[in-house]
Amino acid sequence: MSEQQAPLLEFPCDYPIKVLGSAHAELHQHVLEVMDTHAPGFDRSKITIRDSSKGKWQSITVTITATGKPQLDTIFAELKTSARVKMVL
Repeated sequence: MSEQQAPLLEFPCDYPIKVLGSAHAELHQHVLEVMDTHAPGFDRSKITIRDSSKGKWQSITVTITATGKPQLDTIFAELKTSARVKMVL
């Protein structure tokens, strides 16, 4: 018999999502639209934006209250639908 593993996360919890992509207003808009749809009421004051040294790329980190793995999977999948998004962590 194998022991059951403890869950990696206990929901609900604060969960940071980092989106890396080309620096453009469309990237910001896409991230906000996805978050508004799947994590309504998230705290916009917890958004951090970092530019690359040459300004071509940006990382946008949004902290949401995650309710479960299905929610996170949907957010990750929808974020990746934009051509401006290169990676979601």
